[in-house]
Amino acid sequence: MSASEGCTDDSCDLNELPDIANEPHEGPNAPLSWVGMSEIELPVHMLNGKGVKIQSVARVQAYVNLIDRKSKGIHMSRLYLAVDEILSDNVLTPALLQKVVQRFAESQEGISDSAYLECRLEFFERRDALISDNTGWKSYKVRPITSLRKGVLTTELSVEIPYSSTCPCSAALARDLIQQGFEKQFGNIDDNSTVNAKDVHEWLGTKEGISATPHSQRSLAQVRVKLSDKVKDLPISRLIDQIEDALKTPVQAAVKREDEQEFARLNAENLMFCEDAARRIQAALRQDNTLDDFWIRVNHMESLHPHDAVAIVTSGVEGGYRDDPREFPH
Repeated sequence: MSASEGCTDDSCDLNELPDIANEPHEGPNAPLSWVGMSEIELPVHMLNGKGVKIQSVARVQAYVNLIDRKSKGIHMSRLYLAVDEILSDNVLTPALLQKVVQRFAESQEGISDSAYLECRLEFFERRDALISDNTGWKSYKVRPITSLRKGVLTTELSVEIPYSSTCPCSAALARDLIQQGFEKQFGNIDDNSTVNAKDVHEWLGTKEGISATPHSQRSLAQVRVKLSDKVKDLPISRLIDQIEDALKTPVQAAVKREDEQEFARLNAENLMFCEDAARRIQAALRQDNTLDDFWIRVNHMESLHPHDAVAIVTSGVEGGYRDDPREFPH
């Protein structure tokens, strides 16, 4: 149509606008597993551990399957509208997320029967210092995930938690060097030898007294859990607490010297290989009857080596998460 044939505001009928999606489909006509959008940005609301509503920015993935071989494509804008309408102004809960994926499938008018929703966001929360009265903001990468498959709704929650890990082998080697330094300073010790406690105390306070320290590194626990139907709120704070309490050495925000000293004590008291860390988290999550399944990956970003030490473990339930490193994509 030429410019002279265009309609005016009073006469234009939007229903006459072309819609190529409704034209007959030509070419390969296989069904598709997922079609939709990723990296949708929008504000979302959550509850912190004290029940206070907080806001974050989510990057959303929204998909449905395409089961109608004759359909040219899905109604993609309807996914965005559902996300915007339902998620933007309400606190995220399993029920709300499930409402969204049900809307996804219903909006496609019979060409889809499965749906998927994932929100990637930063969960901010004030955490107490170890000893002092300081508090500081910590952020955790969190992903609520809800899917509808074959009529079954599933809600999952993934969280990444940084912590400190100190190598048990390195600690033993450090202790050996300290013992060697002690013998050099005070002589060989046998059953009849005595040393002055004050002299030993003063020597331990010198650089020579601590001649070696074990290596430690910032580490990362990646945990994915499948929530049972009894869970009404997203248990983000509780899950963080469970994991940090199991590991004992979470990284700190605002600290004073007494907090740093306590952090050093906790690291010495909780020496762990990546295998130890994975088993600690596994044991803690097995006590939680609100979880139907879980998958754990711990990553120790070695200070001794240029590579990471990794351990992976699942709950082991039949038909549950695979013991696969790719189960938790980066």
